[in-house]
Amino acid sequence: MTDEQLKAAGVPAGLVRMSCGLENAQDLIDDIAQALEKVK
Repeated sequence: MTDEQLKAAGVPAGLVRMSCGLENAQDLIDDIAQALEKVK
């Protein structure tokens, strides 16, 4: 979504949304670590 669309939807800048399901714990940790590396 564009910045304008996010603002219109009421999503503040810097919001992080996480959703967890029945997955291997290490897979979740690896996914989070990979995402955090991209925002450095």
